[in-house]
Amino acid sequence: MKKQLFNKNWKFWEEKDSFALVWSIPENAQDIDLPHDAMIYEKPYAESPNGGNTGFRDGKNYSYAKYIDLTEADKDKKFILTFEGVYCNAFVYVNGILAGNNYYGYTGFCVPLNDYLNFGKSNEIRVQVRNGAMSNSRWYSGSGIYRDVYLLSGSALHIAAKGCLIKTLNLENRQAELEIKVPVQNEFPVSQEFELSVKIRNHEGEIVASDQRPYYLLAGESADLVTNLIIDEVDAWSAEHPYLYEVETCLLINGLERDDWTGTIGIRTLTVDSKNGFRVNGETVKFRGACIHHDSGLLGAATYRDVHLRQIEILKAAGFNALRMSHHPAAPSLLEACDELGMYVMDEAFDMWTHFKSDFDYSLVFKENWQRDIKAMIETDYNHPSVVMYSIGNEIPEIGTKHGSRLARQMNEKIKSTDDSRPTLSAINGVFAAGDHIMEIMAELAAEANMEFSGSVNDFMTMMATQMHRIVSHEKVSGIIELAAAATDIAGYNYMTPRYEKDAARFPNRVMVGSETYPPQIAQNWNIVCRTPAVIGDFTWTGWDYIGEAGVGIPAYKMGKGGFGAQYPAQLAYVGDIDITGFRRPASYYREIVFGLRKNPYIAVQNPHHFGEPLMKTPWVISDCVSSWTWKEVNDKHCVVEVYAPGDEVALFLNGQLIEKKAVGSEIPFVTYFELPFQPGTLKAVNYQNGQPIGETELTTGNFAAAKINVSVDYQAEELFYIVLSLEDGQGIVINDADQEIEIAALEGASLMGFGSADPKPLTNYTDVKAKTYNGRAQLIVKKDKKCSKLILISNGENFTFEF
Repeated sequence: MKKQLFNKNWKFWEEKDSFALVWSIPENAQDIDLPHDAMIYEKPYAESPNGGNTGFRDGKNYSYAKYIDLTEADKDKKFILTFEGVYCNAFVYVNGILAGNNYYGYTGFCVPLNDYLNFGKSNEIRVQVRNGAMSNSRWYSGSGIYRDVYLLSGSALHIAAKGCLIKTLNLENRQAELEIKVPVQNEFPVSQEFELSVKIRNHEGEIVASDQRPYYLLAGESADLVTNLIIDEVDAWSAEHPYLYEVETCLLINGLERDDWTGTIGIRTLTVDSKNGFRVNGETVKFRGACIHHDSGLLGAATYRDVHLRQIEILKAAGFNALRMSHHPAAPSLLEACDELGMYVMDEAFDMWTHFKSDFDYSLVFKENWQRDIKAMIETDYNHPSVVMYSIGNEIPEIGTKHGSRLARQMNEKIKSTDDSRPTLSAINGVFAAGDHIMEIMAELAAEANMEFSGSVNDFMTMMATQMHRIVSHEKVSGIIELAAAATDIAGYNYMTPRYEKDAARFPNRVMVGSETYPPQIAQNWNIVCRTPAVIGDFTWTGWDYIGEAGVGIPAYKMGKGGFGAQYPAQLAYVGDIDITGFRRPASYYREIVFGLRKNPYIAVQNPHHFGEPLMKTPWVISDCVSSWTWKEVNDKHCVVEVYAPGDEVALFLNGQLIEKKAVGSEIPFVTYFELPFQPGTLKAVNYQNGQPIGETELTTGNFAAAKINVSVDYQAEELFYIVLSLEDGQGIVINDADQEIEIAALEGASLMGFGSADPKPLTNYTDVKAKTYNGRAQLIVKKDKKCSKLILISNGENFTFEF
């Protein structure tokens, strides 16, 4: 069917009265384009019923409306709306009549329109989004039609809205056999004779395989028409070589085209076992993985192709080759970016099943909807070569019970009935899965360690902080994992590093993956991953910072300022290797070194303003370090320098003088600590292997007196423009310890989409024209006006011009 983007010229308003006698669009309705996240415009406040889950922003009930004009001649066509994602509880009305609905906020759905249309007239499409029941998410969800919408139109004989499903059956010696399944529907009142044409083109546009054959369908009949094609001299897809082909299918009646479908595919095979690990095209792959949430940084949940292309480029440059979409199905635009740029994907179905994690979450409708939503995820992912495994759930408390294990088996069977080419897993947390046994386990371990344990919250948190490794290794947890992982191909281990090698020996057929892990443990984890075939990879929490779960990664020196007890205005989790603006944090460089992808050392400096103060941090935090030697009013005050480096020794120099030479990793692998009084100048680290230097890095103190805002383009895409506003001296050194407020006075040629910084406690909203730098940087995201060829930005009295 003809696929037309349906994003422009919508009306939007908040529904403050659920019952209304008059079905009309209010005069104060806003003109907006999709994708649109209504929640990002809500002002965060301390008393939000969502709390830190959404960064202290409320969800509300909203309506969207748009008109389509149809002629009498359009009666012979079929019209379908496809929504890629609406959060949440979406109700679609056509001319005031309910035509379709979808509860889950992360799966796409289709709404056939014909039965509700008035041909020869204007037709109102209205979408009501009911996100006012709080809380319903553990992270920032956004609100509204935050992904793309398409209008499909075509003949009564057409390819179904879900499109064709293409699978690689065999790939050997660069010859591939593909199965192309074309779902054809005949909605004519009479039978139809037609031909199905299938063509496959390579990246250069050349036809490499084709087929055409006749078919016959009765009136009202639907059928999946299957064609197998052989392709020679195949360029196989992998993350390292993301080669894509294009598939064209066409329905012809008497030689005339009646409908068509075009899509991209990658040709590749997947196998997994405990002896050879995870293999792509016969080659073993170890997943250098990042868990990510779905928000688009300062844009909130609004999903743009440009955002994902930028995000995947940055993640890949940082050394990742895989991501886990946490904890729900991925947006099609994200999967397209992963296909094109080369990134493996673990797509995840649910964060909850039958047990609630929030007051009004998906558990309310899980039993009635999980099969539909699993099917929607699989059909969306099917043709994307980047998707290499499916997770059926994250930290599901009931999965270790008999009924939970049965449900896991049913989900696995549902997936395999549509797609048997990808392995499945569930991301299991031993503590969560232990359920009613957890207090018993803790009491037993406390007694063995001569620790007091009364069952209080404080005792529980102490055990979690000090005995986690023993808890997840307990024999009762072993039995629970056996039941929980019985139905899936892979056992996903969340924070269960101590189990890897023991379970590899005890369960020789079990394949494991670190589906969620602590960033500071990457060296230990990666060592095990590399030498244990049954452990196929590590997925850190997280690769990219996100809105919500506020404070979990904020280091602090006072109670309530960070960690689990963080209070408003904390709005970000602050746990990502990459900050919310796309800037790499120190943990990212540490990970790159652990992966063996960087030879030069990396210097990070713990905040000298707090030297000697005890740092309160959660297990996701390495320290409060920043890669800078620019600090004010700390001369001669001691500070701790962290140097991440491969090799066996590291030397630290200040202004040409050797401070000390130390062995690498005496406390933590690849990390060397130095303590010295701060003096301005140049700090240099040199790393050695067997006495020979293999790399060096320098940090130089910036000139505070010469600091001014510098504006530069970070990323220029088809639709969005990313601009960095950094506080720099005359030598381009970022001044991180003297943050300034910035105001965007005017924009010409573009509209402001997001403005802010990586500050986990911002005092302005991302839709405001004011923001403050954080560690010397702020980010402005604008949407380009296609009628203009340049952008003029006026900030703090200065003019900046950029050509499109």
